[in-house]
Amino acid sequence: MEPWLAAHLPVLDLALDAVRAVQHATRRAGGSGGAGAAGGRAATRAVHAEPDARRVAAAFASDRLFALDGRPVAGFAELSGFFRTADGWVRTHANYPHHRARLTALAGLPDDVGRPAFAQRLAELSAHDLEDGAAAAGAIVARVRTEQEWRESEPGRAAAAGPLVRVTPASGPGDATRSLARHARAGGSPADRSGAASAAGGTAAGGIGGGGKGGGVTGGGAAPLSGVRVLDLTRVIAGPVATRTLALLGADVLRVDPPDPAEIPWQHLDTGQGKRSTVLDLRDGADLRTAQELLDAADVLVTGYRPGAVEALGLRVPPGVVTGRVSAWGDTGPWAGRRGFDSIVQAASGIALLEGHDGVPGALPAQALDHASGYLLAAGIVDALTLRDGGGDGAPDGGGGPGRRAPDGGDPSRGRSGDGAAGRTAGDGLSRDVSVSLARTATWLLDLPGRDPLHPPAATPDGPTVTHTGVTTACPALPGYADYPHPAHAWSTDPPTWPS
Repeated sequence: MEPWLAAHLPVLDLALDAVRAVQHATRRAGGSGGAGAAGGRAATRAVHAEPDARRVAAAFASDRLFALDGRPVAGFAELSGFFRTADGWVRTHANYPHHRARLTALAGLPDDVGRPAFAQRLAELSAHDLEDGAAAAGAIVARVRTEQEWRESEPGRAAAAGPLVRVTPASGPGDATRSLARHARAGGSPADRSGAASAAGGTAAGGIGGGGKGGGVTGGGAAPLSGVRVLDLTRVIAGPVATRTLALLGADVLRVDPPDPAEIPWQHLDTGQGKRSTVLDLRDGADLRTAQELLDAADVLVTGYRPGAVEALGLRVPPGVVTGRVSAWGDTGPWAGRRGFDSIVQAASGIALLEGHDGVPGALPAQALDHASGYLLAAGIVDALTLRDGGGDGAPDGGGGPGRRAPDGGDPSRGRSGDGAAGRTAGDGLSRDVSVSLARTATWLLDLPGRDPLHPPAATPDGPTVTHTGVTTACPALPGYADYPHPAHAWSTDPPTWPS
């Protein structure tokens, strides 16, 4: 096998297992969603076929394959990266302007400082002080630790606790009307997703079906999540990967961003496929009312917020709505309220030193914690919808939520391997909170067998990719899908409404 995602840690195994979790959840939901014989066969391939390692590696390393008019993009900003300090190393994240401003202020430097002067200043400071100061100031800095140091620390122990995907049922009564509305919409919406990408003029490179036109499920338009409305309040990678996966499975996904700061343009194009994009300022009364109206008519709300934060913004989550959340450090422990990104979690958890050489930290060959967490969150949301609305091929159990991958190759999105008893089950109408964290996913990676300290250099997959109007992105990781329903819409250009 080619050394795709080759690393000290078994990144490709992590990636394949995360994609399998979505397949298993889709199968538990009933697979094809009643899209007819051709669609059913296509959906069967999508949920039963073994994921292709090359496609999965390409999807996880999508930032390395992304191109605008044939030109690659820089994944990290000037002040993002590893820096020596007076007592070790830190990793910073300053891709967004407000994070850069807080970081330079923390270091006592002007906002327009260049990388050499910034590095010189950090070499005079303590990594411990920088990490703690950043947490207080809202900047993003992690001290580079060894794996042992992380596992023995209080935040490390908290990150390792509990299931990979935590599912918490609502305490109130169920709401069958939301399920009925979903099934009513499923009769004719979303509209012909399988042809949307072809109509947009996309060309697949190395995709299913010999690299012809892109467009949904190969061989048919099966939509397991047809009729599902997803309100997406996420940014960066993990959350958008989750909602992009839900869109691939047929959900109508509306991404809502604040007007400032704007999303990084290339990042939106790389993770926004299959969704619509709008902007609302929740500090504005009219926009807040619009957001509440959207949420009242939604099936799923996906955020990067901690529990209670949505309500603090002024939004009320109605009964029956499934909430999905992704965080850096989880809901418990001393770091539960801290900001973080994939690269920051790698640095803090010991992964960076494992992937480095001679005490100099390195990085995984992809933002694997982000991508894996996104697929795990999507799988958990699909399971939560199956429990709410009913499903076929064995509905998931409604216990404490999914757990660690079984040693025999079971599903990482469930507490036990296997898919349960066959037959359609009735839904309970209940809301559920589904949550994942990058730090918990990092512990999963650290716990997986198959470390290879003598690994060859990681090879960047040469595809498959698809190009739409000059934007080249990786094809979906799920088997059977040649492309996403449609390319990412331009950021903020859609109305804040659900289709009638």
